[in-house]
Amino acid sequence: MSFPDWTVEEFRRHGYAAIDWICDYLERVEELPVVPKVAPGDLRALLPERAPEEAEPFEEILADLDRVVLPGITHWQHPGWFAYFPTGASPPSILGDLVSSGLGVVGFLWASSPAATELEAHVMDWLVDLLGLPQGWKTTDRGGGVIQVSASDATHLAFVVARHRRRDVAAVEDMVVYASEEAHSSVAKGARVAGFTHVRWIPVDDRFALVPTALEEAIGEDLAAGRTPVAVVSTVGTTGTTAVDPVRAVGELARRHGLWHHVDAAYAGTAMICPEFRGHQDGLELADSYVFNPHKWMLTNFDCSAFWVADRAPLIEAMSILPPYLRNRASESGEVIDYRDWQVPLGRRFRALKLWFVLRAYGAAGIRAMVRHHVELARGLAERLDADPRFTLVAPTPFALVTFRHVGGDAPTEALAAALDDTGEVHVTPSRDAEGAFIRVAIGQRTTRARHVDRLWELVDALAEPVR
Repeated sequence: MSFPDWTVEEFRRHGYAAIDWICDYLERVEELPVVPKVAPGDLRALLPERAPEEAEPFEEILADLDRVVLPGITHWQHPGWFAYFPTGASPPSILGDLVSSGLGVVGFLWASSPAATELEAHVMDWLVDLLGLPQGWKTTDRGGGVIQVSASDATHLAFVVARHRRRDVAAVEDMVVYASEEAHSSVAKGARVAGFTHVRWIPVDDRFALVPTALEEAIGEDLAAGRTPVAVVSTVGTTGTTAVDPVRAVGELARRHGLWHHVDAAYAGTAMICPEFRGHQDGLELADSYVFNPHKWMLTNFDCSAFWVADRAPLIEAMSILPPYLRNRASESGEVIDYRDWQVPLGRRFRALKLWFVLRAYGAAGIRAMVRHHVELARGLAERLDADPRFTLVAPTPFALVTFRHVGGDAPTEALAAALDDTGEVHVTPSRDAEGAFIRVAIGQRTTRARHVDRLWELVDALAEPVR
């Protein structure tokens, strides 16, 4: 029985049309409003109630990208994107993802596609050198790197390994994990999914960094109460303010008390490709695991989260379950990596291909230049805000995030954030700390240039309330 499959020539023709559509989109994205003006349900109202019974022409499908999809897209690739953190979708990465999809491999075992495994291991070892990470983290040593879906997955995985490592010492309901009050929400979620009921949020200093003495005190309190400390998270570049926890001090405490030390550098890890930023990760050799997201600031489209362990043995022990249908000669030889043992799910995409494309197409020098450009733009904006009596900076700008508030408090700060988004030219993220509302401006989109930051400043200057 036949079915209406495409021929290779039809795929070629439609593929060219789809690439043309993407190219046109990238050329005109700056002309589109960053945030769509739609209401819940608007897109579904444009769709038929039931799926099509017969095959539809690809031309009609492609046309519906403009009619149905594009009006509801928040344009993360807009040069006026200053919200959340950036997400890379560079042309080389898009093509790498396309080739990955075309190959259609599932690389859970070395044997299921040797190239997928070996390329990933090699690219992750490249990154060890490029980011100044400990040499022992290479797959050629006792550690190793693996690409996860997101930093949230990596943090959850670190917690699972930490729990498994101490399973003979304490019940999970007596285990405790620690992180600063500024840690990402994925810490709380990962701890919950891993089964932890005790999570201690450690106070921060005036630069929003974890206070080591407070961590030590919390560990002492839990030990005295009969609980078992098992893991601690340091953050290099928190989501709220890009604060940097004292990795060395936390690592020393972790070693002293036998805690698994996970370092979350999801956003700021890309900056470590520039040697001048590596002081922020001093003490990394004391960490047990580390994660950063190339899909944020390293020109690689989602999903691509780089996760390393200093020693892969506890990870593999926690994750390995070997049914008969996964047994094979290569795995049993002990000479290959089976990445199914380095993650929670079995299946995995060929994510390394797009990262390989990016690293080769831009080179380390090109990525360094982009990072330095964005940091320079951010610091210039911070200087403008600091010099204006209407605003006060919330935190330092060690990377490319600027945080500020209106001196008038919550109302004018929140009004300014809303007014900026209403222009359609820019998108920023409002947030809060103990002192109230503030605005985050994350500079890092691939096509953002000085003129876009200048325009953002013009809008801030025009829309902010005067000092009363």
